[in-house]
Amino acid sequence: MPEAMPRPAEQPLDRPAERTERRSRYRRLPLRQILCLLPLLVVAVWVVQHRSLIGSGARQMFTANPYWLLTAVATTGLGWVAVSFARQGTVLERLPARRLFATQFAAGAANHLLPSGIGASAVNIRFMTGCGLPPARSSAALALYFLAEATARVGLLLVLLVAFPEALRLGPLLPESVSGTVVAGVVAAAGVLVAGVALIRPVRRLVMTFLRTALADARSLHMRPSRALALWGGSLAFPLLQATGLVAVALALELEVRPAHVMLAYLAATAVAAVVPAPGGIGSVDAALVIALVAAGAPVESATSTVLAYRFITVWLPLIPGALVLGGLVRWKIV
Repeated sequence: MPEAMPRPAEQPLDRPAERTERRSRYRRLPLRQILCLLPLLVVAVWVVQHRSLIGSGARQMFTANPYWLLTAVATTGLGWVAVSFARQGTVLERLPARRLFATQFAAGAANHLLPSGIGASAVNIRFMTGCGLPPARSSAALALYFLAEATARVGLLLVLLVAFPEALRLGPLLPESVSGTVVAGVVAAAGVLVAGVALIRPVRRLVMTFLRTALADARSLHMRPSRALALWGGSLAFPLLQATGLVAVALALELEVRPAHVMLAYLAATAVAAVVPAPGGIGSVDAALVIALVAAGAPVESATSTVLAYRFITVWLPLIPGALVLGGLVRWKIV
């Protein structure tokens, strides 16, 4: 008789006890503790990469008027209060005030470490969903905040441009083709966006659902005066406080530019830099602010010193405390 073929050795089955042990091992990984330390690690890397700029900004502080610098610090802190009011104005439900303020402080640090707007948006959506809002309404509240803040910022810019039409002299600083290129790029991007929404059915359905939710929430909010006042008051106060902080730094360093022109330069620079997807506008805002201050009549060296000192107060000084607060919010499952 032919010999029977040898049977392959049977593979040991994955026993339920082994699977349970493997899952429990994964559960023991301190994932939330790792997430708590992640903001500090990212901040440490960022500080090492930008140590020369941070040092330059700190050196500018030694020759400045300390009282005006304290004014700039105060306006920076009040800016987080204004943002908290604006965020509350985007939802009907009452948000916990202390947690809301802490979230805005932490969102500022996240915003400086990720491409513009993404960090703060992610933190705020997590916070609102943790407060019980559905994801669709959290996204609609975020969109309403951006719309109100952009409208307020552009409105203030237009008012100052009408009041001081000769404040910014950009002609000698920019080539003649720049304005045409910028306009063409904006029109092309808008055309691609509209075509994508109109031609791709799933995208169109998603956008229409989002718009219906956002418009319904906006109508409900504006029927409550307290929410409308919080939304538009905070949206107007935030850019005004930021611009006032730059004015205070300019006065501290004795920059020979009128305060109203400095405010106009700030609003124009941030409006232009908002379209550049840099982390927190770092780089794009700095360059735009220097150009705007030079266009307002400041020497290049003085404008650069003012911008470095301003960024030290508004970005680099609160960065590590903001990362610590963000880690705490993650640990306590608030975001």
